[in-house]
Amino acid sequence: MTQTPAGVAPPQPPPPARRTAWSEGVDRLRAAATTEPGKLRIIGAVLAALVVLFGATTAWQVSERADAAESVARRSQPLSADAASIYRSLADADTTAAEGFLTGGQWPREVRERYERDIGTASALLVQAAAASDPSDPAGRHVRTLNAQLPVYTGLIEQARANGLQGLPLGGAYLRHANERMRSELLPAARALYDAETDRLGSDYDDAEAGPWLALGSGVVALTALVWAQRRDYRRTNRVFNPGLVAAGAASAVVLLWLATAHTLAWSGLTTSYEDGARSLRVLNEARITSLQARGDESLTLVARGAVLNGDGQDFYEAGYRSAMNRLAGTGDGGGPGGDGEGDGKGGKAGTGRPVLLGTAASLADDREGSAPVAACADAVRDWRSLHREARETDDNGEYENALRKVIGAGDTTGRHFDRIDASLQQAMAHEQREFAHAAGDGRSALTGLPPGAVALALLGGAGAVLGIGRRLSEYR
Repeated sequence: MTQTPAGVAPPQPPPPARRTAWSEGVDRLRAAATTEPGKLRIIGAVLAALVVLFGATTAWQVSERADAAESVARRSQPLSADAASIYRSLADADTTAAEGFLTGGQWPREVRERYERDIGTASALLVQAAAASDPSDPAGRHVRTLNAQLPVYTGLIEQARANGLQGLPLGGAYLRHANERMRSELLPAARALYDAETDRLGSDYDDAEAGPWLALGSGVVALTALVWAQRRDYRRTNRVFNPGLVAAGAASAVVLLWLATAHTLAWSGLTTSYEDGARSLRVLNEARITSLQARGDESLTLVARGAVLNGDGQDFYEAGYRSAMNRLAGTGDGGGPGGDGEGDGKGGKAGTGRPVLLGTAASLADDREGSAPVAACADAVRDWRSLHREARETDDNGEYENALRKVIGAGDTTGRHFDRIDASLQQAMAHEQREFAHAAGDGRSALTGLPPGAVALALLGGAGAVLGIGRRLSEYR
């Protein structure tokens, strides 16, 4: 054994490494977690966090869906309807202008008033659309196009009218130019605006109907944890119920049941509003627009008198009339000049292979109040086609004035049957709009009160979990 020399201090062992406050705290927590009180504190904190997280997640996801449902009912669908009204007003103004030109130089008062009403309606709705859209959005760009082109169109119409008053044939050229401007600039922009707003409506529907899966999942996890904690407490104490944990479980169960029920009711109401309202409205809008196109082409056929031909050498406007009527009510039986039969409007396919609009509208109508106007519209289409065929035969025989009397004026004219179609479609649309508003309102109201209610119950549930665990902890003091 080595001896330390006299007078020399023996070597000292190195001092222990100095521990940080963090590592010491972790060791104390680890040691505390191995004891029952420590375990209970951890369990209480986790339970409270899970219950509060469930409430917060529910409030967040339900608020998003409630906002989307509100947008469907109060913003997207009305904007889509306004965009459709802009298109209809422009198309009707163009049709009315053609009818006014056919009457001669001086437009009848009712024709002039209808034209001005259409232009006024389109202008007012464009102001609303501009206020509701972001200039950088596609909808905003389409609105700017419409606002820029509408004065150009009305100026051309006024020039056509002024030349018509003087009996100058140049008026017909101005009218055709105005119609070309309407077809190539205004109506495509109005259609694009309508499509953009309809796409936004579809997006809002998707957001409103999306399942709150994160909230439901967190609710199931919170309830499972509470049941496990209650069972653990029972196995260690033989107490059947812990009042605090029972209260937390009851609050969580109420929120979970409320969430599932509210979402189911909201989804049902919104789905009904789409199937029985929005979907039908879109088809009826298409039908009304198509009938306006057919009427405008019918009038311009008499204005142009064969001056404008399509690529197949056929009268451009007469071919447009046939295409629109086939889209509206089917190809018919193929009788009559030009192969434009009467058509029954009862389903089937149009000449392009697309579903017939009146047939689709009839299949979507879910009650008598919705189907009766569509059936009346189909009857008016048959009458219109029959009389149009007579008018074309008369015009082809060189009797222009007699053909004109079959298209415009008093008595049995194609214009009267067109008005019947327009009135029937308007009646059907009013019914479907009421159906939409009722169902969408039910879907929106099903979520009312759930976000704040979920937060309040979650806070109560979290407090109950903490108090329940705290009661057990008091037994160790």
